[in-house]
Amino acid sequence: MPRRKPASKGKAEIAKRSVGTVLLPMLVIFAGFTVYLNSFAGVFLFDDAVHILQNPRIQGLWPPWETLSGRRPVVDLLLAVNYAVGGFRVGGYHAVNVTIHILAGLTLFGIVRRTLLREQYPEHFGPASSWLAAVIALIWTVHPIQTQSVTYLIQRSESLTGLFYLLTLYCTIRGANSSRRPWWYAAAVALCALGMGSKAVMITAPVVVLLYDRAFLSKSFAEVLRRRWFLYLGLAATWGVLWACGVAHGVLSSSKRVATVGFSFKGVTPLEYAATQFGVLVEYLKLSLWPYPLCLDYTWPVERTPEGVVLPAILMVGLLTGAVWALFRKPWLGFLGAWFFLILAPTSSFIPIKDALFEHRVYLSLAAVVVLVVVGAHGVLRHVAVRLSPADSVRAFVSAALVVTSVLLLSYGTIRRNQSYHSEISMWRDVLARRPGNARAYEQLGTALVVAGNLHEAIAEYRNAVRVDPEFVSAHANLANALSQTGQFLQAVEHYLIVRQLDPYHVNASINLGHALDMLGRTEESIEAYREAARVDRKHAEPQVLARAHFNLGSALGRQGDLDGAVAEYRQALSFWPLYAKAHFSLGRALSLQGRYNEAVKHYNKTLDIDPQHDGARQALDDARRRQPRTSPD
Repeated sequence: MPRRKPASKGKAEIAKRSVGTVLLPMLVIFAGFTVYLNSFAGVFLFDDAVHILQNPRIQGLWPPWETLSGRRPVVDLLLAVNYAVGGFRVGGYHAVNVTIHILAGLTLFGIVRRTLLREQYPEHFGPASSWLAAVIALIWTVHPIQTQSVTYLIQRSESLTGLFYLLTLYCTIRGANSSRRPWWYAAAVALCALGMGSKAVMITAPVVVLLYDRAFLSKSFAEVLRRRWFLYLGLAATWGVLWACGVAHGVLSSSKRVATVGFSFKGVTPLEYAATQFGVLVEYLKLSLWPYPLCLDYTWPVERTPEGVVLPAILMVGLLTGAVWALFRKPWLGFLGAWFFLILAPTSSFIPIKDALFEHRVYLSLAAVVVLVVVGAHGVLRHVAVRLSPADSVRAFVSAALVVTSVLLLSYGTIRRNQSYHSEISMWRDVLARRPGNARAYEQLGTALVVAGNLHEAIAEYRNAVRVDPEFVSAHANLANALSQTGQFLQAVEHYLIVRQLDPYHVNASINLGHALDMLGRTEESIEAYREAARVDRKHAEPQVLARAHFNLGSALGRQGDLDGAVAEYRQALSFWPLYAKAHFSLGRALSLQGRYNEAVKHYNKTLDIDPQHDGARQALDDARRRQPRTSPD
């Protein structure tokens, strides 16, 4: 009989452990998959075009150094795997993004659970540690603000970095009390390096891990460095990945002609950007606590007035000061403040970035807000409930009701938000409903309408874009293109000229201007526009674009009867783009008209080598062969 009690106690302990280590994580997985199930209907959107659809680095896994040559090589490598498995089928990209997010939620659960179970907190959280960790992970996983990091495909860079960030911290925590400490610490360094190769926000990870160590694992910084100096040396060494990927040079350089981040970006000064970030941080906090309304593209204005800076600055400086004070007096609370501010520091400091605010940047910082709210609510509820009713069942019911209500409301918001990602048109109309002065949203909506075949509606949206921002170069260019496609060449010329005035290196605008002028019968002006495009230095344009400029110039000269000029320009086009089938074919025709059939045959053959289905090339080749001069036998 006496032996049965320990046995039953052991079973109870095993049951509790299974809830904490198996059932609760399964709940996080189920919730994450459920709320993001409808994200699989999302489309490629916004920057997905440049970084996925038009990214040559991801369209092959070999040789690997080409895939890994960008500033985010780990992200490009994962995108390349997606492409290798399913091409541009969008569902596969969503599947990977959702998986990354759920893994990050599980890692957050493990970090919070192990932290709350530490010796400092048994009297407060011991029995409830696993449940509190699960609630925090659930809320963080289903929170609507996370949709931009999960459903907006290219922001995989944010969620993937977040996963590596959390795993780095988790491995450090596990290593602190493990007999296999070196292996855990080696894994932490390797994961930190992978994070650095995913996004520059990882730069703060070594510092945050150090602060966690001081707050929860050690009694002083001296003890931290004495016990784990080799770990922090390894973590600091991973900063070299940012240098190797060119991130450091891109941020610190001030000499680039075109830049959207770093000191080369000329749209805002470091001081103006820093002043603007006080309001941005307030917005991040607001959206963390009340995630509505959300917006893909805020185009947050630069704050240049004292009135718009003072109040947000007072609030943020006060919170930052409190976080620093708490690091020494209440380390757990100070660490949460440091987590929030340090992770946002790379994008919310004085280093200028074209877009001051994006929701995906708060992906990891949200965890600090959720932990503070959940743990704080647990303490308040426990105190109030004990006074009102000492019964554990009442406290449990009230707590469960609040948790279920919160998770369900947040899940509903995430499911609804995912619907906006189902089409480009619906998303950009949603953005304009939130930010009606967003010129970029008008332009993107216009482009989506062009793809859908609604040219006249697209023209109206492009006109809205240039009305809001008269110096919006790409909006003028797209408006001119749409006007050309609808036969409104005179108006198109007007906007192409504006583009050239705003950006003299915009080769495509000069090429398309030449076409529009040609259609209006203004041949001499057309030739001059093509010449202007062809004169642009190759460092300012892609070789294929310059090849088009020379090709169009050659075609215009050929129509005027200047065959020598046409031949010269076609040859110049091929010097930029040797596999330009149209240039080989047109050069062959010009040579045929000059009676140079032997040379023409070579270019017709080259045309068919590049494009076996080329219209007219085979017939032109047969005709040139018949006209070739016959050589008499010796």
